[in-house]
Amino acid sequence: MSAKSVGVTGTRKGTTEAGAALAVRALVKTFDISAPFLNRLIERKPRRYLRAVDEISFDVPKGGCLSLVGESGCGKSTVARLVVGLYSPTSGEIAFSNSGGEQGLTTMVFQDPYSSLNPRWRVFDIVAEPIRELKLRSTENEVRARVEELLQTVGLSPRDGRKYPHEFSGGQRQRISIARALATEPAFLVCDEPTSALDVSVQAQILNLMRDLQDRLGLTYLFISHDMSVVRHMSDRIAVMYLGRIVEEAPSETLFEEPLHPYTRLLLDTIPALDAPNRDREITAGEVPSPIDPPSGCAFHPRCPLANQRCKSERPAVLLRDGDHQIACHAVEEGRYAPAGMT
Repeated sequence: MSAKSVGVTGTRKGTTEAGAALAVRALVKTFDISAPFLNRLIERKPRRYLRAVDEISFDVPKGGCLSLVGESGCGKSTVARLVVGLYSPTSGEIAFSNSGGEQGLTTMVFQDPYSSLNPRWRVFDIVAEPIRELKLRSTENEVRARVEELLQTVGLSPRDGRKYPHEFSGGQRQRISIARALATEPAFLVCDEPTSALDVSVQAQILNLMRDLQDRLGLTYLFISHDMSVVRHMSDRIAVMYLGRIVEEAPSETLFEEPLHPYTRLLLDTIPALDAPNRDREITAGEVPSPIDPPSGCAFHPRCPLANQRCKSERPAVLLRDGDHQIACHAVEEGRYAPAGMT
């Protein structure tokens, strides 16, 4: 199967696994956050680097949705930007299946619908721009017909094309962003917190729209979020990130019913329960460590009640459990921790 991918030098190489729309292998992104040269010289300070993404690997199946979830600063949005080419990887490989064609293979829906749309352009031109740039239609009449079709697809009116972004609500603006993304005729959408700036009731509308579009158009999603309830609604699989690494990955329902990593349990404990809204939650104490100077060994050990000396000194390898559940945790490996009903 032919594929296209982005390697460490930006060259095209590699292939995806059978049935995968995207394969990421040993992906690393490091940012140089050093002070200017003269400051370092005067203050006698070395260069400083931030390893935002730290050797992660995952697959996204064709027609499915993999969600990357974690607290702010864990590196998930950096992964999104690496996948769409806004950042170049420091090392590792990103390989796309070529089944969607060369044009419009992958595109992105951004987090903030207020800042991702040009306020000086009418909605028609915002949606039409990628169609014109990629020459996806031959005449301006065909471009107009396509824009009107896309606006209707996302639940807006063709007449809305004459308006400016400020004339719409947040949810409507995100619908415009989705229409613009669909204008490239993509097979793959990267969605970076697409509902986090919206009210809860509007979030549900946008998520339902995205699920409907996935079914109708056969889209594949890489979905980025910090909200576990949102990713449960959207995902076939969920990968939990912590300080640049994937610490657990499993099918969506498996992760919710049988979470193994203590950090995954921490995230799940923050979801309010309708049957027990005032229940006591055992939230692990402590703040997220700085990604500039991460802890040794398992990065979660300063916040983990199960941490021992091995956790503090040795970085856990990724283990495979039951053929489809990946976990990076010494406590699980050693049998020191398992949810009720698990052996």
